[in-house]
Amino acid sequence: MSGVSAQAGAEAARAGAVAVLRTRGRAVALALLPAALAVVLLAGGPTGVLAGAGWDAARAVVSTVAVVVLVVAAAVALAVARARPAVSPTVPVTERSAPDLHRLVRDLADRLEVPAPSAIALTPDCDSWLEDRSHPALGAGAGRSGRGQAPPAPVLVIGSPFLWWMRVAELRAVLAPVVAGTGPSAQPDIIAARRFVRGLDAAAALGTEPDRGPLARLVLGGTGRVAQALLRACREEAAEMERAVAATSSERAKTVDYGLRIAAQEQVGLAYAGWDRLLNRVALPAWRIGRWPSRLDAGVVAALTELSRRDRLADGFTTRLGERPACDLLEEPGTVDESASLLAARLFHGEPAGREPEWLPVDWEGYADEVVDRTWRTEASRLHRVLDELGVPASGRPDRGEPGGATLARVLEHLAVPAGEPTAEPGGQLPELTEEELAAASDDELALRTGVDIGDGPEAARTAGPRMAGDPQPGGEVRRRLAERAEKLAGALAAELAREEAASPAAAPAAVGQGADETLWAGGHLPLCPLQPPRTGRELLAEHVVAMVCCSAMDTAGALPGLDWLDGPALLVRGERVADLAARVTGLVEKGDGGPLRAWLRQTGVRPEKPVRLV
Repeated sequence: MSGVSAQAGAEAARAGAVAVLRTRGRAVALALLPAALAVVLLAGGPTGVLAGAGWDAARAVVSTVAVVVLVVAAAVALAVARARPAVSPTVPVTERSAPDLHRLVRDLADRLEVPAPSAIALTPDCDSWLEDRSHPALGAGAGRSGRGQAPPAPVLVIGSPFLWWMRVAELRAVLAPVVAGTGPSAQPDIIAARRFVRGLDAAAALGTEPDRGPLARLVLGGTGRVAQALLRACREEAAEMERAVAATSSERAKTVDYGLRIAAQEQVGLAYAGWDRLLNRVALPAWRIGRWPSRLDAGVVAALTELSRRDRLADGFTTRLGERPACDLLEEPGTVDESASLLAARLFHGEPAGREPEWLPVDWEGYADEVVDRTWRTEASRLHRVLDELGVPASGRPDRGEPGGATLARVLEHLAVPAGEPTAEPGGQLPELTEEELAAASDDELALRTGVDIGDGPEAARTAGPRMAGDPQPGGEVRRRLAERAEKLAGALAAELAREEAASPAAAPAAVGQGADETLWAGGHLPLCPLQPPRTGRELLAEHVVAMVCCSAMDTAGALPGLDWLDGPALLVRGERVADLAARVTGLVEKGDGGPLRAWLRQTGVRPEKPVRLV
């Protein structure tokens, strides 16, 4: 519909709405058809036109069918009319808390010659849309019109990251096509069609709610199947109507800041990338321990600024930061940021996990100590607890005065191929062990070096000639056993984490957020939008080994926990972020290759044989 006039687009949208309503009319006619036939048959009996035993039987059968169909139709109609439609949880922004923002939206509606939105709300997402909240099932907080009055305009929902990253002019340009949608939304046929579709969608989900009894679930399941059939019947018409509404709104919005909107769309994509990275890399580790960063929207600005520093393609974006940010349109942006941040935690993660039954806020200044350090030490403690359960011996040797306990050396000895793994090219000769190294070598290392059966001891190793790198490697058995160790440890970690989550006290039903729309909350099934699928055992093992390495580096080499805006928790060694630690640990966990990690430990000055402080 590119290039069509706004009037033509409005007519197309209305035609789509009429097609949706026509589907509703056909469904009503189909439900009334048996009743109409029963009326004809019943009227023909007293008049003598339709007399006889056959007609009497037909009247009984058709009347019974008509009653059943009418009951089913009434149940479906009641479910469609009273079912609570899906509404996005948001943070309301009253005119008192943001007079400048409301004034900007009203001026925009006046320039577009459309009704102004009835309210403004924020969502922790990089998107903006209009949402109808006039349905009676939404409760006292929903807007509704009086008898004989026009229905209220929809609510304007704005992505909270836009307010912090965009400038005022950019926000106005981005919101123009969204606000322009209030014009078609006031058309009666479109209102009726949208309400019918949303009612069907809500009725189709009634039978899937787990807190209902078997009988109610059976009845509502039948109602839901009828609603799903009606949805399929009008799906194409509803989609065509919405496309026409969007095209009409876009065409109408070309009269307002059209040139600036093209540039502002680049900022939309950039904000989405920064927000996604911030949630997955920075916020998620805090949510997992029951902390919620209380300034997520301010954090996206820091993340995108860091991106512009690292990426030369983004250099030009920071020049905009001298202009007035859109968050200045709020009277108290910090309070609004807190509300949106807590709502994001509940939407994307659910109720707090861990030992605290309630969410606890954390600011960016305390993130490294309260989130990063605590997470690493908790995971290191869990790793050694699982090693204890598996009977893995401590790494220290008391006869030499070496300490045991929670050491990184214990983890390395359990997961890594022993030192002396072949590194020469095929055909080359492996370096021989010295007498001292041979006396201290483990059975696994002897097998890798010489090919002598494990358990034959140093004497057999002395009499065996050096093995060539191209020869068959008897260490394959060692690698297989190490892979089994890693798999067993990964499974035990996953089971231990599941037990901890199951043993955590159930979180009491809490408010959605500070100032969030509690009357619009969707029943408490959290999280509504989980960020990531459950972690595998190997992923958990890699994370726990990284945590153990970081704890050892902090306790023995003076490293510090830190925050990287794009990558989340970071280890700082002499003020520099360690960027390749995860790759070294992955090689250890997946292949048993501890060489790169050991080399980094020696270079950094980390002493893996020293115990670390745990939680």
